[in-house]
Amino acid sequence: MDQEITDRISVEFKNNQKVLTAIGNETRQAILITLLRGPQNPGMRVGEIRLKTYLSRPAISHHLKILKEAQIVSVHKEGTINYYRLDSKSKLKSLKDLVHVIEKALSQCE
Repeated sequence: MDQEITDRISVEFKNNQKVLTAIGNETRQAILITLLRGPQNPGMRVGEIRLKTYLSRPAISHHLKILKEAQIVSVHKEGTINYYRLDSKSKLKSLKDLVHVIEKALSQCE
């Protein structure tokens, strides 16, 4: 396999490390699916997410923090109320680059 492609794959894995870690957890996947099903404007509150996922508020807050740090979820504040939604500029889009480079490498192996 071409050294340039393997180097690029390494770079893309590093660029996507937080995203891959964040979406690799089943609980966070459940939260993401809940957010996808919910209203994007203004978003969902922790209590609404709790009702759909049956997780505790502290667990949801912990996982939302990880998803926010990975830039997958954003928070919209209205006074003291926080609404969570998928980030429109989400780092999830950067996974396309990783997949594209891997597909390119695989096509060279065939």
